[in-house]
Amino acid sequence: MTVIALDFETANERRDSACAVGLAWIAGGRVVRRESRLIRPPELRFSPGNIRVHGILPADVRNQPDFSAVMAEFLPELASGLILAHNAGFDLGVLRASLAAYGVRPPAFSYLCTLQIARRVFPAEEGCGLGKVAARLGIRFEHHDAGEDAYACAEIALAAVRETGAPDVPALSRALHLPITTVPAGPDLAMPPRSRPGSLTERARLAAGARPASSAGLHFAVRGSSGNRYAVTLEDRTGGPHLRCTCMAGRYGTRCRHVKALLAGDITDLLSSNHDDVEVLRARMTAASVG
Repeated sequence: MTVIALDFETANERRDSACAVGLAWIAGGRVVRRESRLIRPPELRFSPGNIRVHGILPADVRNQPDFSAVMAEFLPELASGLILAHNAGFDLGVLRASLAAYGVRPPAFSYLCTLQIARRVFPAEEGCGLGKVAARLGIRFEHHDAGEDAYACAEIALAAVRETGAPDVPALSRALHLPITTVPAGPDLAMPPRSRPGSLTERARLAAGARPASSAGLHFAVRGSSGNRYAVTLEDRTGGPHLRCTCMAGRYGTRCRHVKALLAGDITDLLSSNHDDVEVLRARMTAASVG
C-alpha cells in the first residue's frame, strides 16, 4: 500500500481555497519522495491571517495551475493508498472541497491522522501540534511550508513505527487501536469551474470593453511603513483609470508602494476588508492597459 503524507495551505477561511500542497511518500521505513506545488485558488482573496502563517501572496500564485491541474498528477495514488495528515480532518476537507469546487467527484480516501498518533505515542502537556511534536523528536523542518509540513508528518509516523515496534505505517492502526478512516466517494458532480477575476475569460471580456461590476469608485485603506493609515482610490480620468494614494509620494503624483502592492495583489498592508476588490481593481487596470 502506498503511504503518502499530505499537507495543504489555504488562502482564506474557505476549505476550497488551497494555495499550496505538499506530499511525502514513505516506503521501506523512510521518506523516499517529496513534492510541493503552489496552487492558484478559485479567487485570489488572501486573508491577512493566512498570509502571516504561510507567507504566500496572491502574486505568488496568480500564474500557477489551479487545483484540478495540480492534483491530477497525485490523485490516483492518493485514492488508492493511505494518506497521512496532521489534523487530517482539515487536509481531507480541503482535498474534497477543492475537488468538488472544480466539478471533480471526490473518490474514496483512506487516512490516518498523525495528530491522533502523536497523542497516543508521544503525549506531552504542551500538546501535539506538528511543530511541537517535531521539536520533541528532533525533526528539523520549516513549519507552514506545505512540502516541509508533509515531510514532518511522515517523519512523525515513522518515529511512531519505531517506538511501537509496528512493522510499517499501516500496522500502526492495529498497534494503537486507531482505525484507518475511509471517507466514501462523493456524489456525482456536473458543475463548471468557478469563474475567477483575472482569468483569461475575464481579461478577454474586459479587453473587449466591458467594465467589471462595481469597479468605479473603488476605495482601499492601507497601512504605511510607520503605521499611518492611507487611502487609495480608483478614479476615472480623461486618460483612463488612475490610482490616487494619500501618502506623501502619492500626493506628488508618484506611483507609491501602496499602489504597486495592490496592483500586484499583495494585501499584506490592506486595512479595509474589501479583499475581493483588489482583483476587481487589477482586472480594471489590466483592461485599461490592453485598451
